Amino acid sequence: MRSIYEQVLGNDFHRLHPRIQERFGFKSSDRVASIGQGVMERIWYSKWATVPLFVGTFRHILFPQGGEKVPFTIGNYAYVDSFGRETVTWCRKFKFPNAIRSFDATMIYSPERQGIVDYLGTKQHLAVDLSISAMENGGIRIRSGEQRFYEKSVRFRFPAKLTGIADVCEWYDDGEGAYKISVAVNNPMIGPVFRYEGRFQARFQETDAGNIPLDVKPLREERRE
Repeated sequence: MRSIYEQVLGNDFHRLHPRIQERFGFKSSDRVASIGQGVMERIWYSKWATVPLFVGTFRHILFPQGGEKVPFTIGNYAYVDSFGRETVTWCRKFKFPNAIRSFDATMIYSPERQGIVDYLGTKQHLAVDLSISAMENGGIRIRSGEQRFYEKSVRFRFPAKLTGIADVCEWYDDGEGAYKISVAVNNPMIGPVFRYEGRFQARFQETDAGNIPLDVKPLREERRE
């Protein structure tokens, strides 16, 4: 079995920098996790988006807070969820002077959609299609697409004008010996909503399905993709 990212990229996966291949190439059967720690040089958000970002704070989906030189951690664990889907966590914690903010997501490969679906937040209410490509510098680019809301019998697609389109770039800087990341979220109507950029180091640690921390898994899993 290949990692969910290699399934999507196919031969382009080998265009990635070797260190990026390591971070995006592991799967549940490898029994390892990638644990990163670093600093966000800058985190910014639009005051126009304060209310929706504040609501997202409670579900670990973005937040209305900014700053510079913000320490952060990121935990990527691979496991098989309760529906038998290969899953990778993206649990980010940002340590502001007065609060720790979280931005959590779980990604699965969807054969039906022929791509990766990103479930945002703690209860997988928001499912987002992702477009993934290799960058010229050996980095990986992840761009969000259609967004769907699921809650019990309720399901609907968000109109494009009401969504935030995320553009995520991660690469490895050989000169600095560090991973770099930039994230920009824009709305078609109001423009920039949220963004951050920083650097980090990452290490692999042994793990397995029995000792994956509970706080990196969603409180609820959604079958619908």
